[in-house]
Amino acid sequence: MARISHRIASVSESATLAIDAKAKALQAAGEDVIGYGAGEPDFPTPAHIVEAAAAACRDPKNHKYTPTAGMPALREAIAAKTARDSGYEVGAAQVLVTNGGKQAVEQAFATLLDPLDEVLLPAPYWTTYPECIRLAGGVAVELPTTIDTGFRVSVEQLEAARTPRTKVLLFCSPSNPTGAVYPPDQVEAIGRWAVEHGIWVITDEIYEHLVYGDARFSSMPVLVPELAEQCVVLNGVAKTYAMTGWRVGWLIGPLDVVKAATNLQSHSTSNVANVSQVAALAAVTGPLDGVAEMKVAYERRRKTIVSLLDEIPGVRCLEPEGAFYAYPSFEGVLGRTIHGHRPTDTLELAAVVLEEAKVAFVPGEAFGSPGYGRFSYALADEPMAEGVTRIAKLLG
Repeated sequence: MARISHRIASVSESATLAIDAKAKALQAAGEDVIGYGAGEPDFPTPAHIVEAAAAACRDPKNHKYTPTAGMPALREAIAAKTARDSGYEVGAAQVLVTNGGKQAVEQAFATLLDPLDEVLLPAPYWTTYPECIRLAGGVAVELPTTIDTGFRVSVEQLEAARTPRTKVLLFCSPSNPTGAVYPPDQVEAIGRWAVEHGIWVITDEIYEHLVYGDARFSSMPVLVPELAEQCVVLNGVAKTYAMTGWRVGWLIGPLDVVKAATNLQSHSTSNVANVSQVAALAAVTGPLDGVAEMKVAYERRRKTIVSLLDEIPGVRCLEPEGAFYAYPSFEGVLGRTIHGHRPTDTLELAAVVLEEAKVAFVPGEAFGSPGYGRFSYALADEPMAEGVTRIAKLLG
């Protein structure tokens, strides 16, 4: 009899967190390593949010359990924030506050999927999606996209992959890991296709405020109101308010789905930490000045990193329209001899780059797209540029 269950043994470690941990361990050992692994803002949480949390610590009412689904004031505020930011009108009862965005992802799939239900999963995808699908007993049906398609899936691809077992489409725009943003007409077309075929959409809107240039964020249930009864929206405070460590996310959906997911949470984590909830309340009811400041820096950095990556022979990089990731293709580099190494895939290339240049990036295999790599540009300008310069010297 196996010591570890097959279900849990089949789950892979988060590649992004693993790369980040390895880079930090090398840095702690005195190595001059530049890491592009973690997807978290390099800015502090805004002061008014921190002050709200500090005050909450001193209030005895926050030392006790609160409702599993979230503090009523926070659920109301999230509903209001959703209407303000995306135009999606929902009630507080349709909101479940979760321990970060990952719990929202896991509980959405656990609530909707039965064993062998299929989920259409455009690739590249965030590493957590397929693991949560697998944990829920579902089957991830990967739909590849490339730099030449703008990393966007088409309705034709979706229809070709649809089977009688298809229950859910996972949709993410702006995208992690590619930074791709779907234009409104494509978002609407996909939503209408889902309605036509009775397919649920789980749409991850965590990067809604991080869009650049002419790109615009569009919420699918706003463009396709008929989708609301078969749509779950995921979001959280992590990226917009530089609050990755506070662990507050949420899901929004039909009342029966939210009630079922709340029942599940009542047996797993109960309520989210009250101090974090108070901080999140201050975030979603406060100004968006912080994200505006971050966007100025991200806009500058994305142009710099794309320019530097594109100058490397054999590397192609599409300018990201959202989030804070560059996702270059290294297909023109693979197979070359590099300091005595001859990497044939991006897993091997990432290992060579870390060993020889002391630069850590996440290989595309982690996101279902070999030949690529993810570079978070949510780090200071100087090390961000220095890291790519090191890679250029190594590969030049």
